[in-house]
Amino acid sequence: MQILSNQQEVVHSFQLTTLKGHTDLVTNIKFSKDGKTVASASADNTVKLWDASSGKLINTLTGHTDLVRSVIFSPDGKTVASTSNDKTVKLWDTTSGKLINTLTGHTNQVFSVIFSKDGKTVASASLDNTVKLWDATSGKLINTLTGHKSGVLSVIFSPLGRTVASASIDRTVKLWDVNTGKLINTLTGHTGLVTSVIFSPDGKTVASANYDKTAKLWDVNTGKLINTLAGHTNSVSSVAFSPDSKIVASASVDRTVKLWGGSTGKLINTLTGHTDPVWSVSFSPDSKTVASASSDKTVKLWDATSGKLISILSNDTCQVYSVIFSPDGKTIASTGNETTVKLWKASEIRRLIRIN
Repeated sequence: MQILSNQQEVVHSFQLTTLKGHTDLVTNIKFSKDGKTVASASADNTVKLWDASSGKLINTLTGHTDLVRSVIFSPDGKTVASTSNDKTVKLWDTTSGKLINTLTGHTNQVFSVIFSKDGKTVASASLDNTVKLWDATSGKLINTLTGHKSGVLSVIFSPLGRTVASASIDRTVKLWDVNTGKLINTLTGHTGLVTSVIFSPDGKTVASANYDKTAKLWDVNTGKLINTLAGHTNSVSSVAFSPDSKIVASASVDRTVKLWGGSTGKLINTLTGHTDPVWSVSFSPDSKTVASASSDKTVKLWDATSGKLISILSNDTCQVYSVIFSPDGKTIASTGNETTVKLWKASEIRRLIRIN
């Protein structure tokens, strides 16, 4: 016999919406800060804006002449920036879909773009070995940050916007002063190309992911290495800080996700279950859930504290390369080696626990 206790358990149910319209692979996806809009970049040379609630197409942003690599919303949501293999950054009005500005000056593919927290500055990273800072309003070039010896794959602003970090094929991370454009520190120690770099939300730490099977944590103020996150048996494809800065998650081609102390770099948990390489990892806004995307055609959701598997979001049609949470944590967006974006909308079902 089963009886109902007074305790409740929370069960998540997911409703899937598929965003269709691109004619080539989707390369990057982002939510607007209010979570109402999704932007997708594609190898079909376009950016598309979608209503996150209904899944309907709002606008198609056309103008790039080659594959679009990355896309990002401005903090106020009024502008979208996109980067392309056509060596440009484009700024678009999210309401009208019209092109505001084309930022020209890079001499090779532009891999990454980011807005400063106040939305006044845009930073772009390129295979031409440079990072460029642009005025987001006028589109004018503010500064070119030179010093990397090979292409720059990733760029990010510190939470306060005073520092820019860049990750490069030359195996280094560089920290730059936004106001002067001068180099603050070069973080050396990786033995393979550095694929991505992120700041902790509190701005004290930088994490970098690398093909040398490690991630590294660095002290922003001193530039010194805090810890090398060693334990993966293949390349680290993605790193993410929890919003509370307490945990760093690393995804790897070795089919695992590892959770590390955000300030110490000590291993907390290894999340196993994927049967193919894991390419992307992301935290929910409340820091309680980790999402991982894999070539095994699934997104897995994990409890960040216990490391236990919560849910499996299965994608029968393609490998999954990217996964992100909406700002309210209720929607998960994923994309992979196909032309669509999938939105997984979570709803909580609270039910009384049955006791045998």
